[in-house]
Amino acid sequence: MHDAAFQLISGARLPGSSGLVDAWLGGDGAIAAVTPAGAVTEHGGVAAASARAIPADGRVLTSGLWDEHVHLGQWAQQSTRPDFGAADSPAAALALAAEFVAADAAGNAPAELIGMRLRGGDWGGLTREQLDSVSRDIPIVLVGLDLHGAWLNGAALARHGFHPDHPAHVVEDECFALVSELDRVTDEALDAAVDLAAQRAAALGVVGVVDFEIRWSFDDWVRRERGGFRALRVESAVYPENLDRALALGLRSGSLIGESGLVSVGPLKVITDGSLGTRTALCCDPYPGGGHGRELVAPGELAGLLTRAQRAGFWAAVHAIGDRANSQALDAFAATGATGRIEHAQLLRRSDVARFGALGVGASVQPAHLLDDIPSMRAVWADRAPGAFPLASLVASGADVVLGSDAPVAPLDPWLAIAAAVTRASDAGPAWVPEERLGVAAALACSMRGPLVPGAGDRADLVLLDSDPLAGAPDAHAAGFQRPAVAATLVGGVPSHVAADLAAAIARNGA
Repeated sequence: MHDAAFQLISGARLPGSSGLVDAWLGGDGAIAAVTPAGAVTEHGGVAAASARAIPADGRVLTSGLWDEHVHLGQWAQQSTRPDFGAADSPAAALALAAEFVAADAAGNAPAELIGMRLRGGDWGGLTREQLDSVSRDIPIVLVGLDLHGAWLNGAALARHGFHPDHPAHVVEDECFALVSELDRVTDEALDAAVDLAAQRAAALGVVGVVDFEIRWSFDDWVRRERGGFRALRVESAVYPENLDRALALGLRSGSLIGESGLVSVGPLKVITDGSLGTRTALCCDPYPGGGHGRELVAPGELAGLLTRAQRAGFWAAVHAIGDRANSQALDAFAATGATGRIEHAQLLRRSDVARFGALGVGASVQPAHLLDDIPSMRAVWADRAPGAFPLASLVASGADVVLGSDAPVAPLDPWLAIAAAVTRASDAGPAWVPEERLGVAAALACSMRGPLVPGAGDRADLVLLDSDPLAGAPDAHAAGFQRPAVAATLVGGVPSHVAADLAAAIARNGA
């Protein structure tokens, strides 16, 4: 990795084009000019022959990718824990837990099994008796795929302070508190994990994230920035319980944190319903077993929060998964005129889709959740299939649609999100409502804050790709999406990732 800004990217291609160009980068972190390759030997007082340059050698230059919804600290820690996502039944989950418990016992590992991404919502979860059959002595905590629920054996319930008669399944606030306890480590350990996770994100072409960590995270980011964190741009959210604290410090959306210019205050985040996996997403029609889900914030309270956010200079990010929750969130935006977007927007009534564009409300969607949720959607939303993840309809409505991962619910990997938006299918089955697929160019655009074809004046948050993602057939749905390899990622013209072969070429070039 290089810690100084480059002045020139030479011999690159732009997406969908075969001609070569040179991109001249200014000292202000923006693109100064894009010219035909070799046609201009000097720009802005910088000679091409002596410029600090990246020889692109025909690689494709485009804007860097954003993950618009992550929990970065949680992802940094939980991505190293056992993954139960492949367990497709109680028997498979229990067998996998038994394997990990046996491995822990043999290796003298910490005496608690914390597993992630359990698909318990697909098949009714696990009982305490089932988990106790694996071990009565070693605490076992299996966190659900969506982080809104977890299953514990008796030893884990006792260890984490639950009443002896508490059911094995904890949901919503109890689960959030439990996960926060599990993730409690020293600042040094957390910062090291976040730095590594950010480096891995940069290697995938990510230049920025919106961080929805459920804690007062501004002190964390000041500390990390002082410690040299430079891998990504970060917008850090505020939750209602910390809004007064933020206002007392004079903060608002866009306020810079630290001195690098890379970390800033993000939105006010409000969680209005639960999740599909726990059957707590708030829906208009009942679930097959009864109930409509949970309303975590009443409509009047939500309108009050949005009004306060707007007056205080915050844009709002409203978590809504069920169709009733989304409708109520749109009502609140309409009533208050607040600026913001709905996070997830997973199940929508057809009449509500058009309201996004009309109200100027954005839709922040995590397409990889579609792949994870297909079994649950078939089980409880089969009659509502057209309203689940209506990506193409949202884009057609004129809504500002942005993509993310919700890591650690899904991996922090924008190419996975793009592929899911393009194909809407896992390897094992057909596309879910195929008419709602996005084309490759549209999915890329929803993953970028800069243009697909960058030019003069655009921020130099860029990636160099070894292949052109637009080079396939115009409709690449049937063939799937082939992710390109990322040769380099630049944030403000400063590399946050350089692949080994390109680093060697830069060295030979004298940069």
